[in-house]
Amino acid sequence: MVVVIANDLPPAVRGRMKLWFIEPKPNVFVSGIKDSVAEGVIKYLFDSCPVKSGLLVLQKINRPPYYRIWGTGDSRKKIANLEGWQLIFEKIEKGKNAIDSV
Repeated sequence: MVVVIANDLPPAVRGRMKLWFIEPKPNVFVSGIKDSVAEGVIKYLFDSCPVKSGLLVLQKINRPPYYRIWGTGDSRKKIANLEGWQLIFEKIEKGKNAIDSV
């Protein structure tokens, strides 16, 4: 399974994505494509989309932690690697102060 979340995709890329994915919300794509196809689609996305597209791609893999996160551009969330685990930074609001945490 592959999930792609983007800030904005070029029209040609968005049209091509609809060959393999469903789009439940604008710029959110979900597909159950095989691993071999997924690698090619992810490479196509990163080669064809400008940095401003803000891509965040989640791919199911067959080894722990059973997922891989790919990101480029301003996806509004940062990806961290912690001992082989990929984590996404979230912003927690406490009163008026914002705290960045993993």
